[in-house]
Amino acid sequence: MADSAQPAVEGAEKTDGTETLSKNEQKRRAKQAAAAKAKAEKEAAKEAAKAAKATEGSSAAAAPLLEEDEDVDPTKFFENRSAWVEERKKADDNPYPHKFHTTMQLPQYVATFGNIPNGEHNGGDEVGIAGRISSKRSGGKGLVFFDLTGDGCKVQIFADASKFTEFKDLPKEQMAAAFMKLMNSVKRGDVVGVAGQPGKTKRGELSIFPTTLVVLTPCLHMMPKVQTGLVDKETRFRQRYLDLIMTPSTRTTFITRTKIINFVRRFLDMQGFLEVETPMMNMIPGGAAAKPFVTLHNELNRELYMRVAPELYLKMLVVGGLDRVYEIGRLFRNEGMDMTHNPEFTTCEFYWAYADYEDLMNFTEQMLSKMVLTICGSYKITFHPDGKGDDAKELEIDFTPPFKRISMISGLEEVLGVQLPTPLESDEANQALKDLCKKNNVECKPPLTTARLLDKLVGEFLESQCINPTFICDHPVIMSPLAKFHRSKPGLTERFELFANCHEMCNAYTELNDPVEQRQRFQSQAKDKDAGDDEAMFVDEDFCKALEYGLPPTAGWGMGIDRLTMLLTDNNSIKEVLLFPAMRPVGDPQGM
Repeated sequence: MADSAQPAVEGAEKTDGTETLSKNEQKRRAKQAAAAKAKAEKEAAKEAAKAAKATEGSSAAAAPLLEEDEDVDPTKFFENRSAWVEERKKADDNPYPHKFHTTMQLPQYVATFGNIPNGEHNGGDEVGIAGRISSKRSGGKGLVFFDLTGDGCKVQIFADASKFTEFKDLPKEQMAAAFMKLMNSVKRGDVVGVAGQPGKTKRGELSIFPTTLVVLTPCLHMMPKVQTGLVDKETRFRQRYLDLIMTPSTRTTFITRTKIINFVRRFLDMQGFLEVETPMMNMIPGGAAAKPFVTLHNELNRELYMRVAPELYLKMLVVGGLDRVYEIGRLFRNEGMDMTHNPEFTTCEFYWAYADYEDLMNFTEQMLSKMVLTICGSYKITFHPDGKGDDAKELEIDFTPPFKRISMISGLEEVLGVQLPTPLESDEANQALKDLCKKNNVECKPPLTTARLLDKLVGEFLESQCINPTFICDHPVIMSPLAKFHRSKPGLTERFELFANCHEMCNAYTELNDPVEQRQRFQSQAKDKDAGDDEAMFVDEDFCKALEYGLPPTAGWGMGIDRLTMLLTDNNSIKEVLLFPAMRPVGDPQGM
């Protein structure tokens, strides 16, 4: 007979309806209860956090934080900014005010208040200044800092909500909200007007503590970041306004350019020269060997030439009794574009009755050495011919007078170890020059005239050695149709070119004033033009007629402003010293 006693089943129900639990089951269920409690507490904590966040968001809505714009997509920035402008217009709130009263410019502000002690305010009347916002940053609750720039100077705007006149009567929460709304409406690049107290922060930052800040002109495009600046050269040249905003050195370059022009003008004025203006459009493109631009005059129904030089007109004025005349202006030559050439450029030309090319060399030394000393503080300047950089080649160029002088033909003969045939107009001389070019691998494109062959050889062997200012003198008659023959060297002229950094800076000579010989030289140039030389001169009968009335013994001089500016600002590209250089169309495969 089987045993009627059975082992107890865990969790079995007793006859009275209660459950009998083992010790293990009791432990397991206790753990489950503890876990459930912990989970409930965790959920409660989450809900509490959500509630706190909601409360915080509500407070933020009442007092918004300073918005960050640096990471916004530029296209989206433009859309947002344009929309802001339209909203202002719809609200009849002009986003482009007509006027803001300024009491001084930023340079005057810096000069006037730069000596205020750290942590103090001026304490006098409010001042009004204006400029462009270059930097924006939060300073904590109720504080925002801006950098205001203009005229090469920077002043900090220390914006404190409690100091603004328009917010002073608002409750604290409304003041904070209104202040931050105004601050968020100001973006980098905006032109703003500020009125307030001058002073310095405890750290010594010259600032203005505003009571009023107004956006005068909103900038619709996102500005390049201050840390990186504007580095793309093509953008810098095509959008020079942006380059001037972002690159302080660009501004300095063009200030120096103006100083150069002003120095030349003052120097000539003090020597009794009269500044004049001559036509930009000519019937005949005379005065220089260069290919001209052609334009159409509708009323006259004829083609005119943009001037390649003012020379012939200026000499006509000397014939008329204006013994010392000069002109600073633009010339136009339809030639190549490279690091040192632009189709339109600025020169100074002057003509001086009763002087010769020796006087001009002394005059040039005096003018340029004084200019360099005045503008750069020394006769010696540093130049980087291949551009600036850590390992860039560096040259020292010394403008201490007197400058070195080299006679062109004898200097070329000495370097090449040859004796050139004379006269240089002969076929024998032309063939000898062709042979020299071939022997020395000097390329000269057709037509292979004697003047062009000589120019190429001189460029290769003489000009290339002129680092410091050097006069290359006594050019052949065949290269100088407007210069007077040399008094003691047959076949040559009283002419010089000044070179520095291996580039031409000045061209000058004793002027030819014999109308018969002048007409003959023009006719010789016309033959070269017929042979295919686009840069040869035309015959100008009007100028020859003026010479027949009598041009006094005269010396003439011309200098390129652009190349001189390149030297004195340490720029190896002419585009860097022209505010709006000639550029190829966007997308042109040949580039800039």
